[in-house]
Amino acid sequence: MQEVNWKKLQNGSDIRGVAIDGVKGEPVNLTPQVVFRLGQAFVYWLKRAGNKSRGLTVSVGRDSRLSGPELTKELVEGLTSAGADVLDFGLASTPAMFMSTRLGDRPADGAIMLTASHLPYNRNGLKFFTAGGGLDKADISSILDLAENAEMVSETKGAQSSYDFMAVYSDFLVGLVRREVNHPQHFETPLEGLKIVVDAGNGSGGFYAQRVLAPLGADVSDSQFLEPDGRFPNHVPNPEDTTAMVSVSGRVKEAGADLGVIFDTDVDRAALVDNTGRPINRNALIALSSAMVLQEHPGSTIVTDSITSDGLARFIQDELGGRHHRFQRGYKNVINESIRLNSQGTESWLAIETSGHAALKENFFLDDGAYLATKLIVTLAKMRAQGKKLTDLIENLSAPLESTELRLKINKEDFRAIGEQVIGELGLMAGSKNDWDLVPNNFEGVRVSCSSPEQKGWFLLRLSLHDPVLPLNIESEVEGGVQKIAAELFGFFKKYELLDLSAFKRFGL
Repeated sequence: MQEVNWKKLQNGSDIRGVAIDGVKGEPVNLTPQVVFRLGQAFVYWLKRAGNKSRGLTVSVGRDSRLSGPELTKELVEGLTSAGADVLDFGLASTPAMFMSTRLGDRPADGAIMLTASHLPYNRNGLKFFTAGGGLDKADISSILDLAENAEMVSETKGAQSSYDFMAVYSDFLVGLVRREVNHPQHFETPLEGLKIVVDAGNGSGGFYAQRVLAPLGADVSDSQFLEPDGRFPNHVPNPEDTTAMVSVSGRVKEAGADLGVIFDTDVDRAALVDNTGRPINRNALIALSSAMVLQEHPGSTIVTDSITSDGLARFIQDELGGRHHRFQRGYKNVINESIRLNSQGTESWLAIETSGHAALKENFFLDDGAYLATKLIVTLAKMRAQGKKLTDLIENLSAPLESTELRLKINKEDFRAIGEQVIGELGLMAGSKNDWDLVPNNFEGVRVSCSSPEQKGWFLLRLSLHDPVLPLNIESEVEGGVQKIAAELFGFFKKYELLDLSAFKRFGL
């Protein structure tokens, strides 16, 4: 096997790499041989973690990527060669892979999803699960170390079988809607009369229209891009992508639908569109999800990532009576912080990132776009019965007048030290200004509140988790406020020769 830089395959709590040749400057490093070794390593890791040397079962699923079938074949070979029995689900969603360790008549000891989420067609990756949840960064490091160094052989080869687990998972969601809506006349079809547009972006989410909503009575006839196609010919399957949101919004308006639902490639993220075609994603999705959760669990803490708006914080605390706890970017960071708060006696039922990753305590803190969408559709059905709209829940949410994100590249291979230096010195500068105040209880980078009438907003500078980049988020409640904040920051950043400030060109700077 070719020489492999195993550590480069790690992307936080996932493994990601280039699986298809053809993109300049992106050589293939996630080969079938590499995936074979990763399958073997996961079996050995499971044996160590669970003290179970025999009888291991591992479920395997994939999204619609072009490299999926070949990599699945080698992954299964690696797993069975190490002695594990494999349940091959074929096309699946990432959340369903976790649920395969808990649902059905054959719960797996571990699960692997082949996906690279919303990344381009030439990428792929692996996400790993046990019944305890998704593996963390340290676990992935251990698996990569085993793949690189361990001698992995088994006296017996495991068996492979196909299993339509997506039917089990879909039935789980269907049952959730029936129980929670509990319609007095239409228990089996509580979504009768609702037209819902599902946009799967040619990823794995097409099942949601066909196997979840349709059996519940919803009209899904105007849904789009349900067919899996790893070329992603219509738009990037990403609820944060502007083109994707414009596409599903337009479809909702054309169809006169009551709701739109859009998923990312592997369905661990989602966003909504209301009946007017207005996107409900990022801060609005967090607000709507918080309103739903705080109706069920009044006063509990909502954990979000660091870039959420001040208007959202006021809405959660003042309008909904909850507590807002900002934490670090990264969906696993947000989820783990919510779990930590619960373990220390602070009730937290929702961990959600602006990207659309949302995890509910009631659902094992699994970031599941389909589960979140299902819960919100339950809420829609209940409110409709009362003559209300879903968006009535967030009518008092104030949005910033202006917002932007700039990504400042650090032109140095060892970028972390310079990034931390810039953040630290910016904090010192901001703390010395009369109209800039450091925001307390900030867990990532430096967040500053700008109180002058011509700025009236905030900014956050942080260091990217994996890339040589300082993302800078700016929001303002007044016209021209972002421009004025950006101009002051540009003056500060100019002294750092290793920073690429070309992102400020949009402001004429």
